[in-house]
Amino acid sequence: MINFKQITLSDKKDIDACFAGNIYRACDFCFANLYSWNARFKTVFSIEHRTIFLRFQDSDGQFYYMMPIGKMPLKDAFDLIIKDAEENRIPFQMKGISIKMWENIQQELPGKFRYLPDRNNDEYIYLSEKLIKLSGKKLQSKRNHINRFKADNPDWVYFPLTSGEELRECADMLDEWEEVNISKTDFSQRYDYIATKIMLEHFDYLQLKGGAIRVNGRIVAFTIGEPLTEDSFVVHVEKAFGGINGAYTMINQQFIEHEASAFTYINREEDMGKNNLRKAKMSYYPDILLEEGILIPMK
Repeated sequence: MINFKQITLSDKKDIDACFAGNIYRACDFCFANLYSWNARFKTVFSIEHRTIFLRFQDSDGQFYYMMPIGKMPLKDAFDLIIKDAEENRIPFQMKGISIKMWENIQQELPGKFRYLPDRNNDEYIYLSEKLIKLSGKKLQSKRNHINRFKADNPDWVYFPLTSGEELRECADMLDEWEEVNISKTDFSQRYDYIATKIMLEHFDYLQLKGGAIRVNGRIVAFTIGEPLTEDSFVVHVEKAFGGINGAYTMINQQFIEHEASAFTYINREEDMGKNNLRKAKMSYYPDILLEEGILIPMK
């Protein structure tokens, strides 16, 4: 039996220990995402035999399990979550299963499950060098945006987020950004706002990295991320005032250059099926589109 419980801040150390050595570049496997998005997903967890089990409720109201991460043999871990689903009288199904996870599952449990692609949850991964240098014809428009930003804002300055005052300024900017950008009927946008607020409020405890750009003494863009695997860094948040030409492009490039250049890959997470996000993330030409799908039992 799996004894699931709600995720609290005090669980960070134990959850981080389970994720240590994780080889999957999926953005779900970090404490900050699990905790900050709990208002939407109501994620619960349990640690059994140095393995973390995760179950959440998606926007469709259905329950899903995530890939178990840790030391337990995969077959034993699956036996536990299948039994949990039976005991709770919910369908056994998993979400956020990458192709690499699916290959491992097929190897250990052949012929038992089906894999259904879930394009809205595919994650965008780029070489850090590409995001910093923006070289080549395909990214000429990004270089143009940066040049326009610098020309329009000669006093611009980038800085890492290190103080409580800077984080409060980002929170104030987020409130202003929300008034302009968040639809009153799109609750997914509201959850993004809540998650960002939580990351700013608990920034140091969550061991996050952040950076911001100031123009005329005012923060106009900020971003937040953290190391994900040995070779990958994940960007959780990127906010900029859309009315300032090139602000998004500028904060993207500057943050990676100053805070994440030591990592080979940058995971900029999924687009959640939003056309504007998909267009923006595809415009940087991802080096890896981390395909994720839904796993269900074979009938």
